[in-house]
Amino acid sequence: MIRGNTEGIKEYILKELDSLYEITVEKNKLIEPEMLMLIAQISNKINREINIAIDRRGNVTEISIGDSSSVQLPIMDIQERRLSGVRVIHTHPSGSSNLSNIDISALIKLKLDCIAAIGIDEDRVTGVSIGFCGVENNELVHEVVGPLSVEEAVNYPMINKFDEIESLLRKRDIVENDTEYAVLVGIDTQESLDELAELARACNVQVVGTFMQKKNKIDSCFFIGTGKAQELAVYKQLKRANLIIFDEELTGMQVKNLEMITSCKVIDRTTLILEIFARRARTREAKIQVELAQLKYRSTRLLGLGSTMSRTGGGVGTKGPGEKKLEIDKRRIRETIYDLKQELEKIRKTRVTQREKREESGIPKISLVGYTNVGKSTLRNLLVDMFPADNTTKKEAVFAENMLFATLDITTRAIILPDKRVASLTDTVGFVRKLPHDLVEAFKSTLEEVSFSDLIIHVVDASSETAIEQIIAVEKVLTELDAMGKPIFLALNKCDKATEEQLNSIKEKFPTYKTIEISAKSQMNIDGFLEMMVESLPQTTRVCTYLIPYSDSSMGAYLHRNAIIQSEEYEGEGLKISAVVNNEVYNRCKKYLIGE
Repeated sequence: MIRGNTEGIKEYILKELDSLYEITVEKNKLIEPEMLMLIAQISNKINREINIAIDRRGNVTEISIGDSSSVQLPIMDIQERRLSGVRVIHTHPSGSSNLSNIDISALIKLKLDCIAAIGIDEDRVTGVSIGFCGVENNELVHEVVGPLSVEEAVNYPMINKFDEIESLLRKRDIVENDTEYAVLVGIDTQESLDELAELARACNVQVVGTFMQKKNKIDSCFFIGTGKAQELAVYKQLKRANLIIFDEELTGMQVKNLEMITSCKVIDRTTLILEIFARRARTREAKIQVELAQLKYRSTRLLGLGSTMSRTGGGVGTKGPGEKKLEIDKRRIRETIYDLKQELEKIRKTRVTQREKREESGIPKISLVGYTNVGKSTLRNLLVDMFPADNTTKKEAVFAENMLFATLDITTRAIILPDKRVASLTDTVGFVRKLPHDLVEAFKSTLEEVSFSDLIIHVVDASSETAIEQIIAVEKVLTELDAMGKPIFLALNKCDKATEEQLNSIKEKFPTYKTIEISAKSQMNIDGFLEMMVESLPQTTRVCTYLIPYSDSSMGAYLHRNAIIQSEEYEGEGLKISAVVNNEVYNRCKKYLIGE
């Protein structure tokens, strides 16, 4: 029986394929030459992938038709310390004889005897690549032979290879390794690649190599050019990588072409950042925002892949053949985006209501912004812990870790400033160079808190070699949020790790900003930081004199808690207090006011 999508394939072709079940492959051969040529010719004719499974006896156990994303593999009994006893041979009508990432994954997961890819181009076999399992450091790895000619592939000594691999499997305890090993590819600067490596680490990806190319004009097919793409394929193999990450944004066609030539999964910087955000999102709002950004990004990169994207979805009672799968996918994405936007709008309205209440109370709003992993959450936790507005705030700390995008969920907490004013302190998501536009758009309902702030504290990792570039990147996002007109000062964090030269270069580059050197982790110069915070906030305080009757001592206690007392005198009628008060205290104590 032939499995898969056989609709539209003529009966005589299916009969030819069915005849393969009657042929037995010689013991030490990969496949019989006439079988190889037959599946190559038919695959070219129908422009679909043909997949056949052969057991150790040389019998064809299964034939399926499809493409790289829909072709069916045989069901196997996977045992420890043994191969499956099945080899899989399949065609690539695209012309590439390289094993794809899906091929390698199937080889390892199913412990196949081997997997072979036959490249076909205009009724001609371009080559045959054979993949075998191997053992390295007690882990199952893959080894690729080829591309070979048809004659070399057919006569490759199979049995000796299987015996060698199974001998290694019997001797060792094999540990399945799902770690992703990546090669980073960039055309910008080494600093940008270093940051990409940090992004990869935040996604639990192990970087095994970097691949740089200085290029002025981007290649529309492979981004880095055909020759460099071939070099990358060899480099990836030498480094035993199973993932390639580009530092720039790729088109859907570029990803498809690169995966074909490198036989490896390829992603770009944007995909990596979106993956990190998806893993770190905790609140419902953050999850919706990330999903929205992912869908917007994916919708522009849907490509027709062989037959899977051209199957019709019509049925009885429909007019015509119905929508193509590509069109259905696009429509579903549009519908989901609309639903997510509606849900975000409801959350935004709730946030607006909360903001209006804070504005009515006269509480000043302070936002911490900055590049990712500069210490915003550490500073926020320190301030909330040292100056809580209530007892519950002390217990609530946001996640702070030495990794990129440790904080995704915006938090706003109340703190008491040294001048006794209560202020709201907001910790925001960190920014990064080349931050995906769709992500900024999706998080705008969250980030708009920044544009409504009375004071923006731009936290900088002063010890970073790329601190200046980071400040510029943050300024770009603030400009997009229309927040650059707000009072801003630079908090040069990690100053205990920074050199004098690094600190001076930042001050010289940005002379218009007020700066303060601090270390949130070791609590250096926090008093000076608080003074600058108070000075930079718009003043809504005034000096007032009150006469509090002795019968209302609670009002005197209230002033001591919530105002800055300048002087107090005991008089016959009551306690005379001169104090610096904000609007809330002024309105509450107005009946005892005797002078301003």
